[in-house]
Formats: sequence, C-alpha cells, structure tokens
Amino acid sequence: MLLLLGGGNTKPRAGSGLQPLAERLNFALCAQHTSAEPQCDARMRRVSRQTGRVSDGSDTWVLHVDLDQFIAAVEVLRRPELAGRPVIVGGRGDPTERAVVSTASYEAREYGVGSGMPLRLAARKAPDAVILPVDAEAYTAASVAVMSTLRAQPGATVQVLGWDEAFIGVRTDDPEAYARQVQRAVLDRTSLHCSIGIGDTLVRAKVATGFAKPRGVFRLTADNWLEVMGDRPTIGLWGVGSKISRRLAEHGVVTVAQLATADPSELVAEFGPKMGPWYQTLGRGEGARVVDDSPWVARGHSRETTYQQNLTEPAQIEEAVRELAVQVLEDVAAEGRPVIGLTLKVRYAPFITKTYQRKIPETSDRDDVVERILGLLHDRLERGRPVRLLGVRAEMPMPDDAREGHTPTRGGW
Repeated sequence: MLLLLGGGNTKPRAGSGLQPLAERLNFALCAQHTSAEPQCDARMRRVSRQTGRVSDGSDTWVLHVDLDQFIAAVEVLRRPELAGRPVIVGGRGDPTERAVVSTASYEAREYGVGSGMPLRLAARKAPDAVILPVDAEAYTAASVAVMSTLRAQPGATVQVLGWDEAFIGVRTDDPEAYARQVQRAVLDRTSLHCSIGIGDTLVRAKVATGFAKPRGVFRLTADNWLEVMGDRPTIGLWGVGSKISRRLAEHGVVTVAQLATADPSELVAEFGPKMGPWYQTLGRGEGARVVDDSPWVARGHSRETTYQQNLTEPAQIEEAVRELAVQVLEDVAAEGRPVIGLTLKVRYAPFITKTYQRKIPETSDRDDVVERILGLLHDRLERGRPVRLLGVRAEMPMPDDAREGHTPTRGGW
C-alpha cells in the first residue's frame, strides 16, 4: 500500500599493510618540489617515520557535522506516527508526476531508494512508503536552528555547506569529546541526530563522516588515511564522481592509494593543469586545513524545470529556455556581477541528460545573455528528441575579496 500525504554504518578495514606506501608518498611529495629542498628537508624532519603524519604540535581540528536523513527526520518530527516507517520526500509528493527523490529515510533506503531517483521508481521499490511533498521552508527553519546551535559551541568557527552539513574548526585536546558535545547540543535544541567526522583537513573530515553514519563519530587523519582509504575505490572520495572515477580507471588508477601515487603528468594530461593535481590532492586526503566562516560567494546561478509533459516543438523549447534565462539573470543582477559563461542542461526522454557549455565575453547586457543561451540551444539541441527537463546556468567572475574555495566540488551541474 502506498500512502501519499500532502502539504549504514560502514566499518573500515584494519591492517591494510599500506605503511610502506605512506612513506613513499611523503618522499614523493617533496620530490615534486626540488626547487625548495630546504623546505622539504624541514618538512621531512616533521614526518613521523612510522606513520608519515606531519606533526606541528597543533590541537586544531576540523569537524564535519552531517545531519542524519535530515529532510526525512524533519518530516518525522512533524508527524511522529511516521517513526520507523519508510518515508520518501520528493516533488509534490505524487509519484505519478515527474519528480525525483529529495531524501529517503533509512527504512526506505533498505528498499533501494536513494536521493535523485525518479519518484515513480522509488514508489515501485518501496510500495508501503509514505511519500511526502518537499517543504523547503520547514527544512530551512530547522537548518537555521542547527547552524545557530553549532555557532554557539565553545570556540567554534562554522562554515556552512548546505541545509544539513557544516564544518567546525576548533582547538581542543579531545576532538571526540567535543564532537559528542556537539551532537548532544544539536539533539537537545532540535531533536535531530547528526554524525560527525573528525579530520586534520577538510577533505578527511568530510570523508570520515561516512564512517560515522548514523549518529556516530569517526576520526580520519594522516595517521590512518591510507590504512582506511587506500584500497577503496576513488569514487569514495569527496569530489570524485562516477565519470571521473571511470576516467581514472582508464589510466589504471582504481584505488585511492593508486591516485595518491599516480604519475602527476598523466593526471595533468587527462584533467588539465588545475584539476589533475587537485584530484591527486584528494587521493592523499590533503587540502585546506582552516575552516572559513566568511560568507560564501556564488560562482553562478541556475534554474531548471522538469516538465510533466515532454516538450516536442522547437518553439516550446525555446520559450522554456528563455523563461529560465530571465529567472537566472534576475538572480545574477542581485549579485551585481557580469556573466562570463553559460551552461544549458537538457534531459531528453526517457532519461538521458546532457550539458552544453560556452564561455562568453564578459557582459551585463541581459538581452545579449539571453540571445547567447538561445544560440547555444540552437547549436546543440538534438532535433526531434522529446525534452523532459531544461536548465540554464550563468557563471560569474569571482570578486577579488572572495575567499578561496575549500570544497573539492566544482560549481554548476
């Protein structure tokens, strides 16, 4: 029976035998900086012969707080009778319409339901599930309460990543005890549970949270990074999706350890001078160590719409893209920055998604931007194929005083 209502903890392996790789990795780091040998010598003196961890005596930690099944949990708080039942949230709560799953409770996930899945398919997988419409205002209010609680913690610097997750930077001699304190504070204030990853970099803290789910705490640092992550597939890294992992595999890079020690020149050749080294940095669990609470500046704005009936006429598609472009440009205008790039997202029936990108001369002329996105549509649209979703994104230059991005994810689709 399908009910419609309106308006796992993974344990890491121990003893993976990757200690020699950790030592090779640290020497490889310095080998790439031959022009700075004194600095490398000093760095190597700070590297533990046993673990390869760089130790500077600091007690500064990064915590990644991730609310457990956040949207579903908020809905269960509003409807306590749903506790323990499979709950799916998506669209307008009607699986006969075109929409995707925003979140699924742990009970629903046992049926194979996951975020991003078509709602109709989710309903078939979990026929006894309660399906609810998205209520963004309720989730925003709950998120505000959570983030306020995090900021109230002693010595906390909070960097918000979204509705349901944030980094905390803190100096403490016992990060596990601090994490448990944070969990209690969030639960007392909001009745919501969270999992917390602890790390010496933002990347390691973020990845650690996956081992803490649900309601747990897990530490992942240079000491145990390769032991825990070395034999795992690269797709397990934050910022490496299915497409990137497949491209890495084509070069024989399948595991995190292989990515950490891959030939840098091959990565640059495949991904470019910026992203190649970045993916290797992810493989080593390295990156930013400082949590930054300065306001985030968007790199772009986007809008997309799923149509209940396929768009089949060129005039229909053009008008739909024009409407999306106007909405996006209203968001851009509020930023006071010009547009430097455009992305068109098209999902053809039955469910084939393609994105088309184009850099454009810097401009604040709205009519010019609209004409350029329509030009991209005319150049790239596959004629005769029904369209079920359209999206438009406008990229903007970053202001000079914007903070450096700490996350390994790139903007847009």
